Amino acid sequence: MKTETLNVTLIQADLFWEDARKNRANLEKLITRSPAASKLIVLPEMFSTGFSMSPEPLAETMKGDTVQWMEQQAIRTQAAICGSLIITENGNYYNRFLFVTPEGEITMYNKRHTFNMAGEGDRYKAGNEQVIIDYLGWKIFPQVCYDLRFPVFARNTSEYDVLIYVANWPKTRINAWDALLKARAIEN
Repeated sequence: MKTETLNVTLIQADLFWEDARKNRANLEKLITRSPAASKLIVLPEMFSTGFSMSPEPLAETMKGDTVQWMEQQAIRTQAAICGSLIITENGNYYNRFLFVTPEGEITMYNKRHTFNMAGEGDRYKAGNEQVIIDYLGWKIFPQVCYDLRFPVFARNTSEYDVLIYVANWPKTRINAWDALLKARAIEN
């Protein structure tokens, strides 16, 4: 059954470059400040490392420290927590969005549209599936950063309620980010 409201906390933070331990500690402090009514906490793209093109030394598995940390935070806050991080699986690297519930359920979405102008497509394998997450009766459609530039991929043909973009978008391009977010909202 769908809850009447979905209280969401957005965490935006300066990240410690390629230092997952420091980022987890810093983000945990910020998460602790979340209102008790929050049922969803949203972290940025590649929140544990920053947007790095060096996945080899930074990638974790689905049983790694950061995924375990997300599980712990979800239990502690009794809120789902989501964001993307570098995951290695079957010899590939993914910019993977994870959605972790307080019950320990993990849903994942691999970023579909890699930012090839920065070489992301050479380092990370693109996903090919759209994912809709059912949480507290809300249908949530996760997207990662450059996915924002592809309106057909975000088209609301699955009747989702919430479209979430996590990003590590450069400040110099903030006007494009703002315009594209508004466009996706209007379209959907």
